[in-house]
Amino acid sequence: MHPLIPTVEDLAADAVTHHYDDMIAPSGLTNMLGTVRVDHDLTAISAVQFPPVSQALTQTAALFVDGRLFASYGVPVTHEWRPDRVVRRAVLPGLEIETTTVCVPGKTAAAIDIAVRNTGSADRDVRLGLSAAARVTRSADAWLDAESPSERDSAAVDGERLLFSSADAAAWSVQGLTGGTAALSGVAELPDQFDTGIGGNGRGGELTVVLAVPAGGVARTGYVHAIGLSEQDAADAYAAVASDVSGAVASAEQFWNRQLTAAFTPGDAEFSGALPVLDTSSTPLRRLYWWAALGLIWFRRDFAGNVLGRSYDTLMPNYWGTTTFIWDYSLSSVSHALLDPAEMRNQVRHWISLDIHSHFGTSSLTGGPVGRWYSVNDYAMTRLVHDYVRFTGDTGFLDEVVGDVTVAESVRQWATAWKALRRDTALADYGEIDNLLECVSSYTHEVAGLNAANVWSMRAAADLAELRGDAASAEGLRAEASALLPSVIDRYLPGTGIFAAGQPDGTRLPVRHCYDFSVVGTTIADDLAPEVRAEMVAFFERELQTENWMRALSPWDPDASYSPRPDHQWNGAYPAWPADAGRALAALGAPDVLTGWIEGLSRSANQGPMGQAHFVEEAVPGISGGARKAPPQLPYIIDWSCSSSGAWIELVIEALFGVTVAADGAVSADGCVAALDPDAALRGLRVGDRMYDIDARGRVTPSVSSLGS
Repeated sequence: MHPLIPTVEDLAADAVTHHYDDMIAPSGLTNMLGTVRVDHDLTAISAVQFPPVSQALTQTAALFVDGRLFASYGVPVTHEWRPDRVVRRAVLPGLEIETTTVCVPGKTAAAIDIAVRNTGSADRDVRLGLSAAARVTRSADAWLDAESPSERDSAAVDGERLLFSSADAAAWSVQGLTGGTAALSGVAELPDQFDTGIGGNGRGGELTVVLAVPAGGVARTGYVHAIGLSEQDAADAYAAVASDVSGAVASAEQFWNRQLTAAFTPGDAEFSGALPVLDTSSTPLRRLYWWAALGLIWFRRDFAGNVLGRSYDTLMPNYWGTTTFIWDYSLSSVSHALLDPAEMRNQVRHWISLDIHSHFGTSSLTGGPVGRWYSVNDYAMTRLVHDYVRFTGDTGFLDEVVGDVTVAESVRQWATAWKALRRDTALADYGEIDNLLECVSSYTHEVAGLNAANVWSMRAAADLAELRGDAASAEGLRAEASALLPSVIDRYLPGTGIFAAGQPDGTRLPVRHCYDFSVVGTTIADDLAPEVRAEMVAFFERELQTENWMRALSPWDPDASYSPRPDHQWNGAYPAWPADAGRALAALGAPDVLTGWIEGLSRSANQGPMGQAHFVEEAVPGISGGARKAPPQLPYIIDWSCSSSGAWIELVIEALFGVTVAADGAVSADGCVAALDPDAALRGLRVGDRMYDIDARGRVTPSVSSLGS
């Protein structure tokens, strides 16, 4: 028997050992109420946020050992991440220190179990100090910037604890060491005892404990950081966790194993749906699928006050907390439809109620818009409704009125919105860099990818119109798609494998970016001539593919010198791009290239949920054979994890197993997964009110547990 459902141990990251300020992205933890960033030393944490309380990237709990800043000892620190915890270890003269950090289930709190081992031959006292800080605030508005709001807090001592509060007393942080003492820092006199500055981190106070550690023995203490909307709420959360820090650590493991089991269990109340189980002897394939599932679950947010009840954030733990981006959510579209269709329906309906041409996402704090317009929004929304309907069978959603029109009419509007963006050609002009890839200055205006997506969107809208019996609309949409198609193909540059982006002055600028490859390949592959498909694949292999990841932009593109951001440039790629490129490879007739890539890609599933970008090894050496996650500091500004990991679930289902689900729910399969495991199977794929098993031979059979049986 092969393992079918992962545990936290199965998803543990490789141990990473580093020195101070090495190129290591600090990891994150969540309990689905909030998030915390786990920093480089043994106890420091940042960005402890439990909406609606935020404090930006404020760091607290930096460690001092016997009065000396731990970081200054210069010793390597080893981090071991799992979904439920981060274990940090280091060795000092005569001491071994190990800490276990968790985001406490059901509490607006983080906890650290601290164990000090005396490796010497004599008993000794060890003085531990933590430099405590907070900038908690409760903003009346959405968190509209990449970093969440923060403000200067006041600090006070209450026994072993430090109390921090915002000026209006609407946000509180309580921090302490069990069995320790607390004092104001004295770094700055009141009322400016805590402040931040350029390159600095303010200090509100000191937490200290002296541990009597016998020779060869271990002594422990616990650090707790609790957040609340009132002093009492924060104090109660602190007391509940501080009374049993080891219990909090154990509960985090139980919580995360429960979530992982629930995600693959139909009918479990944790989610409104379930992902199919992958049965395979291929370790790389299983590793990628489980990695993707974790990365989707990781972003569920059920905090009190979430205006949608439940949502899925896009990034964590550094940036855009409480924001769900339309684009990123759509990249996991099928995955959301399978795992949590009730949440997906609610989220999509909410976006329809707003003007999707005025923002890139929405806030779960207010429901309001965040950011500027992203050009992809019409395609993304069409994809979301199309995937929701075909996998859930909820055709009634199309007739629901949101705003002034039905959902079906909204789909038609999105699918044809490109017409209003035309200038003097048949193609839509999708604007400037900030509306598209942000750090590729040549990928602007009449880009091939989104214009190919318009062809697909009109066809998808036609399929949905037919479901409602509107044959005339379907026929008209398909005719418009056919009429647009030649203009998209005309932007192909023969012999190169790439397309040109039309500019306002009439010139055509060749662009060697993966987004054209992936979107053209996944939307209109069957419309391309065989030689075009072959040349596109050759371009991908020659200029984008690496052994364990890919370049988003070819290093042969003149724009490769424009930006160092690895999500869209030559030095790395956003996490959905390899998955989408894999789907394009299969659609373009190169499944062998995809299956040959899987083992290398699986080695990058070794650092926790996939990052907002991973470096290619030409830019930064990898970690244990995997493509290294990019860090948050300038000039990279990349977050540790990103919700679009669901794109990899779609890679497994739609490309490797070759599953096709029509708008009316008809299921077929013709994939390439047999090259990895001829006995592989997906079990319990829900389509409408039925569940199916799909094997590597393309056989589709009703599951024994089919909902309709």
